[in-house]
Amino acid sequence: EKDVSDFFKNIIKSDREQIYVLHLNTNNKPVGLAQISMGTINQTIAHPREVFKGAILNNANSIIMAHNHPSGSKTPSEEDKKTHCALKKGGELLGIELLDSLVIAKEGITSLKDEEC
Repeated sequence: EKDVSDFFKNIIKSDREQIYVLHLNTNNKPVGLAQISMGTINQTIAHPREVFKGAILNNANSIIMAHNHPSGSKTPSEEDKKTHCALKKGGELLGIELLDSLVIAKEGITSLKDEEC
């Protein structure tokens, strides 16, 4: 878990929100990485179609999504929570499990995997 957090922390460094998705095989080994979107200083779009497209093409068993908060706050917004739950449900339909959604910020990293949906 710390390895994944450190990985995302090293690639998501921007003054604008970005979303990345790591595609994993059945052994939780990476088989792909996709930048889903680059937004503004305080928002970006994570449409399920775009989030799962690369995972399907890479034959992924599961994914981990991460995005940054340029504000520095590691607190997930309500929209972050809604997006996490929508992607979790979408992944269940597709048979591609959303293992976690991470918020990357200067304050630290927050995991949404235990968020009630």
